[in-house]
Amino acid sequence: MSIPGGSKRNFEEKEDTYDIHREPVSDPVVSESPHPGLKRRDSLDIEADKFLDNNGTEDWRVILTLAFQSLGVVYGDIGTSPLYLFATTFINGIKHEDDILGVLSIIFYTITLIPVIKYVMIVLRANDNGDGGTFALYSKLCRYAKVGLIPSEQAEDHEVSNFRLELPNKTNKIASKIKKNLETRTFVKFSLLFAAMLGTSMVIGDGILTPSISVLSAVSGLKNATSTMTEGRIVAISVVILISLFMVQRFGTDKVGYTFAPIICLWFSLNVAVGVYNFFKFDPSVARAINPKYIIDYFKRNKKDAWISLGGTVMAITGTEAMFADVGHFTVKSIQISMCCVVYPALITVYSGQASWLRKHPDEVADTFYNSVPKELYWLVFVVAVLAAIIASQAMISGTFSIIKQSLSLGCFPRVQIVHTSTKYEGQVFIPEMNYLLMIGCLLVTIAFGTTEKLSNAYGIAVIFAETLTSSFMVVIMLVIWNTNILFVLLYVLVISSTEYIYLSSVLYKVSQGGYMPFLFAIMLMFIMCTWIQLLCLFQSVNVHNVPALHSVIVFVSIKSLPISKVPPEERFLFRRVNPSELYVFRCVVRYGYADVHNEKESFENILIERLKDSIQSDYGVEEEQLDCIMVEDVGTIDRATQAGVVHLVGEHEIISRRGSSIGKRLLIDYAYNFMNKNVRQGYNVFEIPHKRMLKVGMTYEV
Repeated sequence: MSIPGGSKRNFEEKEDTYDIHREPVSDPVVSESPHPGLKRRDSLDIEADKFLDNNGTEDWRVILTLAFQSLGVVYGDIGTSPLYLFATTFINGIKHEDDILGVLSIIFYTITLIPVIKYVMIVLRANDNGDGGTFALYSKLCRYAKVGLIPSEQAEDHEVSNFRLELPNKTNKIASKIKKNLETRTFVKFSLLFAAMLGTSMVIGDGILTPSISVLSAVSGLKNATSTMTEGRIVAISVVILISLFMVQRFGTDKVGYTFAPIICLWFSLNVAVGVYNFFKFDPSVARAINPKYIIDYFKRNKKDAWISLGGTVMAITGTEAMFADVGHFTVKSIQISMCCVVYPALITVYSGQASWLRKHPDEVADTFYNSVPKELYWLVFVVAVLAAIIASQAMISGTFSIIKQSLSLGCFPRVQIVHTSTKYEGQVFIPEMNYLLMIGCLLVTIAFGTTEKLSNAYGIAVIFAETLTSSFMVVIMLVIWNTNILFVLLYVLVISSTEYIYLSSVLYKVSQGGYMPFLFAIMLMFIMCTWIQLLCLFQSVNVHNVPALHSVIVFVSIKSLPISKVPPEERFLFRRVNPSELYVFRCVVRYGYADVHNEKESFENILIERLKDSIQSDYGVEEEQLDCIMVEDVGTIDRATQAGVVHLVGEHEIISRRGSSIGKRLLIDYAYNFMNKNVRQGYNVFEIPHKRMLKVGMTYEV
């Protein structure tokens, strides 16, 4: 038995060879059977409608367990912002006592608008079958409108149950017009893909900067405890902590979450306790900051300086994007519960307490957090702060793993090893190669910048840039897919999007002061992703034309990724028999979503053979003695061929630049792409094809 196949992500043959562009299952195609009197539906059609919808009841014990775990994975970043927020906002000191109320009011409304209203109430609803992130939003648009450049789609793909979107009953004129413009303009399609990749790159850059600034800000508390603690020693201690953090990532989100969640709970509890103590002891009147008039007065007094200071207050929402990127590790409801019931009230309390303390100690704003802690609790708070800072990094690291997996599965990232770390909860993954690269990036950034003041400029850009791109996708989704009332969309743009763009304008002002770092990360990642996509698009099909001999059974296999999070296992394999049937030649499309597990417990080879036999049995499906004998004979042939031995003919390609190509083209193809292609995991490794039974069929392409 021979199973030719390859790692190409799409399956499109020429029409004169195989016609696989069938009508949907609702209007099935009936093809002639090689056996007299037998009429059957094409197996590529009938396999697509076998799935039974599973609407199980929600287990609240699981939801609450995940909500508890999410405290240790998702909220460490936003939870440690009180360590440095007022210090990064008032870099030049406090010039007027009411400026404290103005900044507190900005913090209150920023946290309310973006993490709570935008993400908890709106963005989390746009999850893609439980997965979040920029590519999840992009995949939803690709399924609803023909805007996707990767991968190509077949009619049968739309019959996968997870491919279908829950849409309003009626489509308004605005949605139809926007959809038409999206589908007919190539520039718009490229812009959407570019935005998805840029958003992904910024979140990855955030995953590099978050550990650095969180750990540095916590360890800097030692300066208050001892005069012998220099900046060099603080950096050295931070480096040791960061290395330890990345070393424990291999244990997985499940174990890390259970370990970290109690610490974050203690962290929030201490912050609430200190916040309440400071609030009532120093100045309870800071509660007046709920009045947005103080924001207006703050800008009137400080003008340009107030606008620049927004680059510091944006630190109040660091890690917010992790709520959406990490939703695949948990559930929507678990994230909503933990944010609304624990994180939001704790943050408002601690910032109110710090503002109350600053009203009496305006000259000590540079060390607001540690100086505002009662001396009796100092060392306890310091130890927990360091632990919380370590945990803060976990949110973006986990989110980075999730979005890299999505990018890889959609063909936008070189192949890396994906390790699924939990058998209980889907979506919890670990990527060893990226873990080490993130660690190296964090260490280099920590050593190069050395202080939180310099890092905050870079950090703010990465945070707000990713959030503005998410908002842009959300506006399109609300208009095109959800058919949201135009007044609500305008309200979203005027209130939430405009707030984010004001923040973005502020942080861009500091590009030359370290803010360039996220753009450097983004440029490198975009180069890798664009190079990978452009050259893979040239090789959409699997070529096995020059096979020297035919085996008793031949299955042409193509591995394909769909722009959905998961393909139900019973819908994964699509088979079609190639006439004449006496040759026992089959075509197979194996479809995965970007959150699916490729390395399953049973070997890919065994699963494929069993599904092939199931397909043969379902093709005949009529209880007649003659047909039953034919079916038994065909299944027996498959079994005998399997026992005789399976050979995998794997398609491989080499890409070289044409003679006379420009220097830029030669660098891109001969060096950049081929370096990535030779140093990433190959498709036959992903599917664990035995090397002793693998034959590579290669082609060299000149581009």
